[in-house]
Amino acid sequence: MNRDNRVTAIVVTHNSDAVIGDMLRSLPDDLPLIVVDNASRDNTLDIIEGLRRDAVIYKNPIGLGYGNGMNVALKTLTTEFALLINPDTIIEPDTIKQLQETADQYPEAGLFGPKVLNPDGSVEISYDVEIHKRTRFGRRDDSIIPEGPLCADSLSGAVIFARMTCLRDINYFDREYFLYFEDEDMCMQARRAGYSLVFDPRAALTHVGGGSIPATPGYHWEKFWHMSWSRLYYENKFKGRLSMWGVFIMNAPKFAFKTLAYGLIFKWQKARRDAARCMGMIAYVIGIRASRVPKS
Repeated sequence: MNRDNRVTAIVVTHNSDAVIGDMLRSLPDDLPLIVVDNASRDNTLDIIEGLRRDAVIYKNPIGLGYGNGMNVALKTLTTEFALLINPDTIIEPDTIKQLQETADQYPEAGLFGPKVLNPDGSVEISYDVEIHKRTRFGRRDDSIIPEGPLCADSLSGAVIFARMTCLRDINYFDREYFLYFEDEDMCMQARRAGYSLVFDPRAALTHVGGGSIPATPGYHWEKFWHMSWSRLYYENKFKGRLSMWGVFIMNAPKFAFKTLAYGLIFKWQKARRDAARCMGMIAYVIGIRASRVPKS
């Protein structure tokens, strides 16, 4: 339980009625909860209001994406820690208590991540080296699970336990992302600000995954468009314009060719995926913003 109120949970929802109920039931009843809803058109809000009448709910008239949705709540927080949780996760008992104890043990760390399990009980590796080092390190052996806490460059955005002083120092999530890479960005910013990142396998949750939004053609396009746009934005931000152009030149023509090739053999879903990837990259280099938050 969380009776000292050092932690507030924040969840961003968008048409999440298939998964939000199980997530809410897994949270301690006395854990303060903020919900930021990104224009859901299903029963998400009805489920939340039925299960957690004490929750503070912000209703965005349009979807702002994950990071900007989180920012709505984070800028109001007064507790020492924030539990940033996806609606398609189920928190295991004592996970929050363990993460809080780990944060107290490592006061120099700003972000903490638990072990993430798939619904079948297998482990979904939720920590990594920084993105630019991954090819250099070779293939990761996912069968090796540490017994205790370790420092990491990157933590999964499925659930992050964050020290609020860290988030304030880095000015929360970067507002230019709409979807994807905002968690990678936050981890990089935290490390550049002098904070460690700690993965603790003694804390655990189950990541249901994929249950929030139906895989419609529109959603499929949006997913891969934003993934490519955000990849270039991240590269430009942390490695510079020359490196960003390198990523573009290596990938955009490949995606364009694959779009044509899949179209010629009538594999429309794959053709649409790669077209979205290509167009997301083109959109970035010609200056189209992904974020729906006005520039300040």
